[in-house]
Parts: sequence; C-alpha cells; structure tokens
Amino acid sequence: MTGYRDTVDIYLLRVLHTLLVEGSVTRTAVRLNQSQPAISAALRRLRDITGDPLLVRAKSGMVPTERGLALLEPVTNALHEISRIAIARDAFDPKHSIRSFRIGSPDYLNILFVPSLVERFRAAAPHARLELHPLTSDADYEESLASGTFDLVLGNWPEPPKRLQRRTLFSDEVVCLLAADHPLAQRFRAGGAISEADYLTAAHLAPTPYSPTQRGPIESHLTRARLKRNVQILVPYFSLAPPLLLKTDLIFTTTRRFAEFHARHLPLAVVPSPIDFPAVEYYLLWHPRGHLSDEVQWLINLVASVV
Repeated sequence: MTGYRDTVDIYLLRVLHTLLVEGSVTRTAVRLNQSQPAISAALRRLRDITGDPLLVRAKSGMVPTERGLALLEPVTNALHEISRIAIARDAFDPKHSIRSFRIGSPDYLNILFVPSLVERFRAAAPHARLELHPLTSDADYEESLASGTFDLVLGNWPEPPKRLQRRTLFSDEVVCLLAADHPLAQRFRAGGAISEADYLTAAHLAPTPYSPTQRGPIESHLTRARLKRNVQILVPYFSLAPPLLLKTDLIFTTTRRFAEFHARHLPLAVVPSPIDFPAVEYYLLWHPRGHLSDEVQWLINLVASVV
C-alpha cells in the first residue's frame, strides 16, 4: 500500500473529483473518456493512497464516505490551480497593462533620453507605471535585477557581469568638457594642441563610482595604461558637473553626447581628449529570470528605440 504514496498525479485527481461528484464508475468513465476497468483501477489506487474506500455502495448507488466528502473541496481547488498553470498566458498588451516597470540608470543619461522615453511610454502604456532609479555606490544593481527590484539597468562598465543578459545600445567617443574661457579651450580654438601632460596635470572633476563592483570606463582605461590624472573634485551626480565647470579651471572627461548637449546650453567647450580612450559602449542589462517575459522584452525594445 505504501508503494503508491508518492504516485498521486493529475489524472488520479481528476478521476477522484469526478467519482466524488458522479458517484458512479460508469458515469466517470464516460465523462473522462476512459474505460470502466481503467476507472476501477484508478479507484483502487486512490483507496490504497488514502487508506479509505472513498465511495461505498448505498441503496441508490455509490456515495462518498466522510473522508471522500472531506477531500472534495481540496481536490477541486487543486485542479483549479493546476488549470491556471496549464492555461496559456495572454499576450502582453501595453495599452491595458497596469504593471510597474523599474529601470536603474546613471543620471548622466537622464536628460538625454528620459523625456523621449516617458513620451513613448505614456503613449504605448497609458495605465502602466515607470520608475527610474539612480545607481548609487552603496546599491547592488545585480542583486536588484535578481530580486526583481529592477527590470532593467542601463550601464557602460567595461566588463559587465556575464551572468546577466545584455543588449548593446550605442557607443560614444570620449571628450573633455570645460569652460569656454578655460586656457586649454582657448588654446584648442587657436589651433594649438593639448598634450597628454597637459591633461594629466590639469585639475579634474570626476563622478563618484556608482557601482561598488565596477569601475567606470575612464578610470578603468587610465588604470590599465598606468596613468593618473589630478582629480580635485568628486561629485555624486553628473548633472552637477556642467555648472561647476563654468567658473573653475576644472576638466570633466565624459562622452560626446553628454558634452555637446550641455555645450549647446551653457558657455562650455568640447575638446578632443589627448588620451586615446576607447569608445564607451552603452547597453541594457537584465536578469535571466526576466528573459522570457513579454513585458521585459517590450521594455527593452522601447528603451532601445528611444536611445
């Protein structure tokens, strides 16, 4: 008898439910499109598993025992839950979604793409919610992706974790951003060259790291090249850099898109870097747990179309 203890399956649950409802092996066989001997064999297995007759003969046919009646509700609930698992999920429709989507992003990209992202998000998913979270030095973005706190992370680290899924968005050139009246900017406009020594000895403004496990592309390259620049000011937000450059002798090493955007609005100059930095590659990261999610894939495509 104990040999059957671990052999309860969906078929036996369906047979038990139908037997308890119909009170007849014959009618159960008809409803389940099975032979009467097959249903009788299933009933014997169920009796062995439960240690109870489940159905007994009465004047008007077969009726459930007390144990059988007690099993009817949990068996009904179990079959309902199983059917929910088996039913194919509906195709994702952003127009009717009420889901919250969460993206971790460094703040230097916010002003460049967030307005367009919000515009397209609102048009495509008017009832959904979009949350943009900063990446800070005390936050673990990989854990946030694994736990579902973030759906996506936008990054540019030279070596992102291989455990995560990745989609490249674009690459950008590294340049120097400085005040328009900075001596090096004036020299560049006059046709003069800016040397590596000029760059390394000048006072620099730099961002504090926004990942505890990854160095940014600028510092990573300088470390590999065994070069050290003179960083005098560290700021937690990229958005602070442009106004801080206006009345100082600081240089901010950044990407061309960021630099040219701010140079169009402020008296700043964009100067080629004398250090041969590799292009900075931007990409989306997400956890394998969401790789087959229609919702996450929709968000990935939306962000990629904007960026």
